[in-house]
Amino acid sequence: MARRQEGAPGKEARHAAILQALNTDPTVRISTLAARFGVSGETVRRDIEALSAMGAVRRTYGGASVTHAGVQPDFQAREAMAGTERARIGAIAAGLVEPGAVLMVDAGSTTARFARALATRGTAATIITNSLPVVSATGEAERLRVLVAPGEFYATERALYGNETDAFLRRFSADIALIGSSGLTLEGPSDAESRAAWVKRAMLGRASRRVLLLDSGKFGRGYLERVADLSALTDLVTDAPPPPPLAAALERAGVRVHVAEDV
Repeated sequence: MARRQEGAPGKEARHAAILQALNTDPTVRISTLAARFGVSGETVRRDIEALSAMGAVRRTYGGASVTHAGVQPDFQAREAMAGTERARIGAIAAGLVEPGAVLMVDAGSTTARFARALATRGTAATIITNSLPVVSATGEAERLRVLVAPGEFYATERALYGNETDAFLRRFSADIALIGSSGLTLEGPSDAESRAAWVKRAMLGRASRRVLLLDSGKFGRGYLERVADLSALTDLVTDAPPPPPLAAALERAGVRVHVAEDV
C-alpha cells in the first residue's frame, strides 16, 4: 500500500480541495488531483468514492464531476464534510450575537455548528428554529430560550417544513437570521431543496441583520432554487476569502464578509 508523502494533505483537506476544484471546472481528473496532492491515484479514487457516497460529487471515468443542481448530501453526510471549517464559521458567527438578541436559525450542518458554539459561549438569546440539531445543541443551555417551529418532519434534513412552519415564522420578528445554503453564486445563495428555500426566505424577511453561513467549498456552486439576491444579505461568514468576482459582487451588494481563517 502506498503511503502518503510527507507534507501531503490529509483526507478532509483533500475532500475540501476536490470540491473547491469543481467550483471552477465541472470535471476533475484523478491523475491531476494525485499530482496536486502528492498522493497515489488509488488514494484520490477512494476520496472520490467517499464524496460520491455522500452525494457531493458524481464519479466519472477517471475522475469526478459536479452533482445535479437538485441534489445535495443529506444532513448526516454533510456533518462529516469540512468539519473544521464549519466549526470555525460557527464560532465566528456566535461572536456576532449580542446578549438578549432574538435569532432565527434555519436547518443545516453549518447552522448546527453555530448553535453549538453559541451554547458554549453562554450568551443569553432567544432562538427560533425549524432544525432539530439546533434544538438539541441549544435546548439545555441555561441562557438560551428556544422556540421550535411546527411542520412536517423531513428526516433527510432533520428539520420541519411546510405551511405551518412558514406561518409560525411570520409571527415573529428577529434581530438576526442565520441561514445556510447549498451554494453561493453572483446571483445569490441557492438551495437544492425548495422547502428549505422557503424557510430561509421567511427568516430573511423577519430579521434586520441577515447572515449567511457558508464554507468556501460552496463558492460558485448554483443549485435548484435561488433563495434571494445577494442584496438580501447583510453578512457572510465563511472560512476563506471569496474569489474576486464574487467578492466584488458582495461588496457592491453591501455584504460584510467575515473570514474565519483570520482568527
